[in-house]
Amino acid sequence: MRILLAQLAPVAGEVSRNADRLDAAVRSVHADLAVFPELYLSGYRVGDRFHQIALTEGDRLVSSLRRTAKETGTTLVVGAPLASKDRRGEVRNAALAVTPTGELHVQVKRYLPNFGPFEEGVPFTPTDVSAPVPLAGASVGLQVCYDAFFPEVSRQLALGGAEILVVISASPVTSARFFERLLPARAIENALPAVFVNRVGVEDGMVFAGGSAAWDARGELMPTTPVDFSPKSPEEWLAWVDVDLAEAARYRPFRPVLRDVAQRPGASSADPSRSAPASTLTRAL
Repeated sequence: MRILLAQLAPVAGEVSRNADRLDAAVRSVHADLAVFPELYLSGYRVGDRFHQIALTEGDRLVSSLRRTAKETGTTLVVGAPLASKDRRGEVRNAALAVTPTGELHVQVKRYLPNFGPFEEGVPFTPTDVSAPVPLAGASVGLQVCYDAFFPEVSRQLALGGAEILVVISASPVTSARFFERLLPARAIENALPAVFVNRVGVEDGMVFAGGSAAWDARGELMPTTPVDFSPKSPEEWLAWVDVDLAEAARYRPFRPVLRDVAQRPGASSADPSRSAPASTLTRAL
């Protein structure tokens, strides 16, 4: 699976401009999966404007994402504020996954940081549901930023059949060292490759750290290949990485953590409220 890592800086509040740049980035190189940061379409520090610019499934911008995916043959994963279908006024911090066939899968952020410089508990409503989704011929476990700090999220995705973990983030420089340690640990403890895409830039005094990377099932850093793209700042870049999911599957018997944990009583059905079919994710919006 060829994955494009798009370490970019969105323009705060400019959803259409950010979508246009996403389109240009995806067209710069062929990839099976293109991954963009958390809240890339909106920006992170936009306060009450989240309610004004939150997307809906029928939004013209979602139609634009579908068109990009179809024309390039690339599945998109991008962060955006998403309006709830069932609870008027609620907004979710979500990872949107759009396939070339027009399918939209959604993973809402489960853990909202509400400490230090973070105030996500104010505009957003979390979810209790995680499940792998079928993307680019693989079962992909999506997470949003702070979710990676909770090992049970990755473990539930792995036990649910995920073949790769993808984490999108809008993390500042003060958190960089944590993600550098967390992501290879998540890969090792679940014997799965892990991909991390974090944004860069500055918004309202918050400096975002970048550090996007991919690790194999052993927790080893994977080599990436830069893509020729016009950055707006030195920290921005595009790069692709080839992830061999078959190699990860061959490795798993030599470190059978999932087999061993699955043999524990109740492991396969542990906390059913937090493991649900992918279709439930859309209904839960």
